[in-house]
Amino acid sequence: MSFETQLRRKAQFVNHTIQRILESVQISGDLKDVLKYTLGAPGKRIRSTLVLWCCELISGQINRDSEIAAAAIEMVHTYSLIHDDLPAMDNDDVRRGQPTCHKKFDEATAILAGDALLTIAFEVLAKEIDEPTIAVRLIGELADAAGPNGMIAGQMADLKAENIEGSKELLEYIHLNKTAKMFRCAAAMGAVCGRANEKQYNCLCEYGLKIGLGFQIADDILDVSASSEQLGKTAGKDTRAGKTTYPSVVGLEESSQLAKHIADEAIAVLDPFGPKADTLRQLTVVLLERTK
Repeated sequence: MSFETQLRRKAQFVNHTIQRILESVQISGDLKDVLKYTLGAPGKRIRSTLVLWCCELISGQINRDSEIAAAAIEMVHTYSLIHDDLPAMDNDDVRRGQPTCHKKFDEATAILAGDALLTIAFEVLAKEIDEPTIAVRLIGELADAAGPNGMIAGQMADLKAENIEGSKELLEYIHLNKTAKMFRCAAAMGAVCGRANEKQYNCLCEYGLKIGLGFQIADDILDVSASSEQLGKTAGKDTRAGKTTYPSVVGLEESSQLAKHIADEAIAVLDPFGPKADTLRQLTVVLLERTK
């Protein structure tokens, strides 16, 4: 089976879990339609798939806890995209190849839809993870990565870094918090669901952080090198907004070299797992070389 097929099947698996959760949670009709629209968009599901693969690496199989954790992190990621696209933030009209939530509906609805996804994610972790200690750990991982010590901190710094002369240090702070910590969270949640020991957990956390940083550098590069059709969102948006990005600070060539270096580091982190981690090694390469 090709890697792309594996990735697509995992995405479909996550989609089925999300659909089941949406049907089981009490949501008013209008809001449910909005959530189905945003969650039904053709996303890559990289973070949620990473949860599943890390659990599989540790325990040899996907378990129910990892299914729920994968759906939860996808909901938080989608909430962040809905809010990120709002006029007060990055102001985009297209996401995942379709009109953004506030364009399809309206701004107030988009805000509430994002709020709903964020809270549903924690609700399902609290209610559907059978073992309380595992539930608490998963909730803690996701809250830390998505909150003011993680993604929100990165987004705040990103907004304040518009139209200023950026630096490598500022870039690393933004990207580590805004993007890489959520990748770390995905790997950590998968490790927790698989009942990893401390060494395995730490290895996967480091791996997740590195591929998350590499993913964002590649994203910065694609913003100036790919088309809107390829990206499924507006190309060149970062440049027009005066964002601090790796290409704007160090140039395209050095950005590409840095992304490659980080990918190599991420792959090296997986050495203790041997051949069992080959899928994660392939993921690293695919994220580095992607064109959308």
